[in-house]
Amino acid sequence: MEKKGTILMQRYELGRLLGQGTFAKVYHGRNLRSGRSDAIKVIDKEKVLKVGMIDQIKREISVMRRIEHPNIVQLYEVMASKSKIYFAMEFVKGGELFNKVAKGKLKEDAARKYFQQLIGAIDFCHSRGVYHRDLKPENLLLDENGNLKVTDFGLSALFESRRQDGLLHTTCGTPAYVAPEVINKKGYDGAKADIWSCGVVLFVLLAGYLPFQDPNLMELYKKISRGDFKCPNWFPTEVRKILSRILDPNPSTRITLDKLMENPWFKKGYKPIENSQPHEKEKTENLGDVQAAFESTSDEKPEKKNEATSSMRPTWLNAFDIISLSQGFNLSGLFEKDNEHKAEARFTTTKSPAAIVSKLEEIAETERFKVKKKDGLVKMQCSKEGRKGQLAIDAEIFEVTPSFHVVELKKRAGDTLEYENFCNHDLRPSLKDLVWAWPGGEQQQQPPPKLQPA
Repeated sequence: MEKKGTILMQRYELGRLLGQGTFAKVYHGRNLRSGRSDAIKVIDKEKVLKVGMIDQIKREISVMRRIEHPNIVQLYEVMASKSKIYFAMEFVKGGELFNKVAKGKLKEDAARKYFQQLIGAIDFCHSRGVYHRDLKPENLLLDENGNLKVTDFGLSALFESRRQDGLLHTTCGTPAYVAPEVINKKGYDGAKADIWSCGVVLFVLLAGYLPFQDPNLMELYKKISRGDFKCPNWFPTEVRKILSRILDPNPSTRITLDKLMENPWFKKGYKPIENSQPHEKEKTENLGDVQAAFESTSDEKPEKKNEATSSMRPTWLNAFDIISLSQGFNLSGLFEKDNEHKAEARFTTTKSPAAIVSKLEEIAETERFKVKKKDGLVKMQCSKEGRKGQLAIDAEIFEVTPSFHVVELKKRAGDTLEYENFCNHDLRPSLKDLVWAWPGGEQQQQPPPKLQPA
């Protein structure tokens, strides 16, 4: 535990604790060279290694290297010791915008000013190929002059992380602020999803409460999917019109940032920021060798890795995914026009990814399937022709905890009846030593270890 007055890397003196989360603590820090007040985020390497979040932290650094804007919290420097990773960041004194809204709704001019600064910052992010994906008042800070600062890019995505369909596919964010297409699991445009969240923020600033509320998560998602909200009577007509365009559940007809920034209500008193990024060279030098902050992670606990473990990194399963996989919480019916049956199955297991892959390869070899594997996904294709071509199956491994996984099986090609016969007569019996439970309560192993509280 860092103590007040600790000298960090001979560059910073740590001060009081500002806040803490599951994997990190944030301290006030004084830059010993310049005397500047900074915020020092201290991340526990062992904790993030256990849950496989190193890639997420690397992505957060990569994102923050791309964006330097007056309304975005700046990352100055990344450092590391054997057990910790340190972010030296801009210290924002005014606290969260959430604390201001918690006291009651804001006046129109104040809400418009914050909304303008938010849109300006997000427009800049999008121009650099960055999508925030978790915009909410808790992630919007205020400086000593009352200007807004966007923070927490831990769930952000880069333009390059889109799949071949040009869309993002990770379901993340905060339920009440998330766009309907994000829960759809068919892919979404990161820019349009951010615009929706900005609309929810605007509503909250002017109303003092959320546009979509329900204690039942399923009912909440139904309201979001329909765009089912009502503006209070004190909302100006212009704001009502803007919100109807932003909180449009159809992303293809939702207003774009360009169109929004041309709106007369939005433009009132708006002064676009010309961002020259004067410190980009210094910042790039400080953050240039990001990999060095993580190199010691692989040396702290050396372990022998076989081909299966080194090439197979299971997908981390977040809260949205767990909800969508649970019986009674399948949201696909809210978004899909057709009710075509999906040939898919899933099971839970306490076995390691390496054991799961090894078993699938064993089954594939017996049944004459070709196997390809990468990043938690095992693709199996039958070598013989069926009624509708070669049967192809995808098995994706999701990590709930390091010792508990969900495996989802999907037919990618071929005949559905042949797929079901293969699953019931060949695949399912062969997996009996691997499976903890199939959906529906058929349990085959001892219960998995209990989830530890964060």
